[in-house]
Amino acid sequence: MTDDGYATFADERAALNELVLKHANLEIKRFFSLDSQAYRDGALPATTKEILGLVASLVLRCDDCVSYHLGRCRDEGVTTSELVDALGVGLIVGGSITIPHLRRAMKTWMELMGEESHLAAE
Repeated sequence: MTDDGYATFADERAALNELVLKHANLEIKRFFSLDSQAYRDGALPATTKEILGLVASLVLRCDDCVSYHLGRCRDEGVTTSELVDALGVGLIVGGSITIPHLRRAMKTWMELMGEESHLAAE
């Protein structure tokens, strides 16, 4: 994700998904549908599934996926404390190589929560 912020990311993602689906074959359409269905309430609530998606995305080091799941976690009502716990699990599983992604995740989360993400100037 660029420094343009979450709104720019979300707008670009939506536009690119529209482009892909406009030209998609059956396999691509089915995959997109399956992805969407996987995060619906089931035996696990959607909130838990989004947290799982976030942790997996952090471990896989996919900033776009992390940003997407952060937005969905916000939409599902995940608290900052819950988010930090989940990111801690991702850090343990993924190791120190996930730290840059963890940093960007916290910056994006603070933006989504309407809080300042930068350190105060000393």
